[in-house]
Amino acid sequence: MPELLANLADVVGADNVSAGADLSDDYAHDEALGGEPQVPLAVVRPATTEHVARLLRFATEHGVPITARGAGTGLSGGCVSRADGVVVSFERMKRIVEIDTENHVAVVEAGVTLHELNAALEPLGLLYPVFPGEDSATLGGNVATNAGGMRAVKYGVTRHHVLGLEAVLATGEVIRSGGKFVKTSTGYDLTQLIIGSEGTLALVTQVIVKLVPRLAFGATLLAPFRTLSEAMNAVPALVLHGIGPLMVEYIDRITMTAITAQSGLELGVSAAAQDETQAYLLVVLEGRTQTRVDEDMEAAGEILAEHAAIDVFVLQANAATGLVEAREKSFWAAKNAQASEVVDIVIPRASLPEYMEEVARIAGRYGTMIPGCGHAGDGNVHLAVFEHDEAKHGGIMRELFLAGQSLGGVISGEHGIGKVKKKYFMELEDPVKIALLRRIKQAFDPAGILNPGTVFDA
Repeated sequence: MPELLANLADVVGADNVSAGADLSDDYAHDEALGGEPQVPLAVVRPATTEHVARLLRFATEHGVPITARGAGTGLSGGCVSRADGVVVSFERMKRIVEIDTENHVAVVEAGVTLHELNAALEPLGLLYPVFPGEDSATLGGNVATNAGGMRAVKYGVTRHHVLGLEAVLATGEVIRSGGKFVKTSTGYDLTQLIIGSEGTLALVTQVIVKLVPRLAFGATLLAPFRTLSEAMNAVPALVLHGIGPLMVEYIDRITMTAITAQSGLELGVSAAAQDETQAYLLVVLEGRTQTRVDEDMEAAGEILAEHAAIDVFVLQANAATGLVEAREKSFWAAKNAQASEVVDIVIPRASLPEYMEEVARIAGRYGTMIPGCGHAGDGNVHLAVFEHDEAKHGGIMRELFLAGQSLGGVISGEHGIGKVKKKYFMELEDPVKIALLRRIKQAFDPAGILNPGTVFDA
């Protein structure tokens, strides 16, 4: 241990190495509800790509497991180290290297947060539009999990906005992929391969991201429905009309009650309407002019009414902002209510009604609650599982994942596999694909030091 710490300190400086009693408990976990916290052997805080390269060369030579960490806001245990491992925290690599207003791109280090980047972009009328619900999340962490969020229905997810990367391989070699351009047919796309790999292939040190104009006008609609199926059936028509909503979220009755109570929100929905309602659609619009937003708002309201909405409410600015923020914090409402797990299955959005009916059947079979909300516009369902019996919990999770797969979906839309979902991924995924992933992992990380035990077992 003393020799290891001395070697780490030689790279990043003694003040940037923590071990033993100096380690904060924060480094032992992320925000996943499942999984066990694990204190690492040490935490190092590099300041440069060269620091990272030297750390990985040393780790490969000595067989030291390495786990990258951004802000620790993940929900799948992906940044939890092994007990004999070292966490590489990017909290010192926070430079916005360049904002290129002509090419509409920004070049940032991995530890830059979403809040920091968008604060720098706001005076320029630009926006990095991917927002997974936590603006303290880092760009490097977003790349690791291919983070999405409520704006994905319009802008897509992280991989749609990352044009290039600088990354360090386990050998300490530095690679750069992509660039300030939006298309390439030049060999294998290493950028897209590394995005979503959860720190198992390389450590990302710098990111080139695509920016969009910041639109000044917006409106927010809230539509209550008598059944969840009716709410889900309205989504395809709303998305395909050409309005281009910024967000289309569903919130079931239990979750709406929880998040409005948690935030103290009053939405102006009558008690009579609330009594009838089992699910809500939250629709956010944006545009370059107020006239265009008003036209889209009228069209969206007509579509919702035609698809059995009890009513359509246009929320005032404070209520609209408050509800969006409350929806973003729905995870915390589930956590405070002692949920055992929050899953993020994604399926084709037209299959949402069928899937949610199966979720209700699964909950009935196990005698439990599985409420939720989600990104209805892109088929990403967030379900809170309330079952602490280990055997029953495993059965519920397996059935939820199998039901999603049967409709053409996958286990995770944006949270990643991490360590929490690994056993289900290993069991339910095509073994041919698992074997291919292992070969890719071996090519990138022959010594197996990068985040071992994440995504699949070593």
